[in-house]
Amino acid sequence: MKAIVTGGAGLIGTGICEALSARGYEVASFDLTEAAHPVEGVRQVECDVSDEASVEIAVAELKWDRLDLLVNNAGATGGALGTPILDMSLTDWRRVIDSHLTGAFLMTRAVAPLMREGGSIVNMASTRAFMSEPNSEAYAASKGGLVALTHALAVSLGPKIRVNAIAPGWITNETKLSHEDETQHPAGRVGRPKDIADAVLYLAGAGFVTGQTLSVDGGMTKKMIYAE
Repeated sequence: MKAIVTGGAGLIGTGICEALSARGYEVASFDLTEAAHPVEGVRQVECDVSDEASVEIAVAELKWDRLDLLVNNAGATGGALGTPILDMSLTDWRRVIDSHLTGAFLMTRAVAPLMREGGSIVNMASTRAFMSEPNSEAYAASKGGLVALTHALAVSLGPKIRVNAIAPGWITNETKLSHEDETQHPAGRVGRPKDIADAVLYLAGAGFVTGQTLSVDGGMTKKMIYAE
C-alpha cells in the first residue's frame, strides 16, 4: 500500500506518517521542510502544494504507478489566526487559501489517475469550519471550503475513490496543560496527534463512508458554553 501525506513534517502530519508506516504503508511526506524528527522509512519530498508545477514535479519524482491513500494535511498557519480582517492583506489571504484549499485541489487532481478501485482521500479540515474565534477569517474560509470540496469530490470520484475529511479540535503534544484545559473537553482531555492518525486509518479502510467530515475534538463542538 502506498500513501502520500502533505504537510508531513508538522505535528499532525508526523503522527499520520508514523501510523501509516506502522500499518505497512509505503509513505511519502510532501512538505516545504523536512520533519524535525523524520519517521524512519518515510520518504521526504520537497513540495509546495499551492504551486501547480511543484505538485506535478513532486508526484513525478515518486515514480509510483499507483496510490492507495492521499492525506491532504498541508496548510500555512502563520498569520492565519489573529490578524483582524481590516489588517489582512490580499497576499496573506491568498497564502492561506492556496496552501489549504487550492493545495488539496491540486494534489487530488494530480494523483487521482494513480488511484485504483478502493482508493481513499482524506482532507484535513478543522472545527473552525463550523465555529470561530475573532480574526480567523482566512483560516475558517479555507477549512470550510475543504468540507465542501470533500463532499463534491466524493460524488465526482465515487465509487472508485472515497473522499472524506477530518475536523480536528485542539491537538497538541504539550504535556504542561492546566486541569481546566483538559476538563473543558467532554472527553476529559486535549487531543493528541495519534487521535487524528487513528481517524485517518479508520477512514482509509471504511468502505461505506464517503463525503463525510469527522470531527475529532473531544466533543467540544457539541458543548454549550454560557457566559457567567
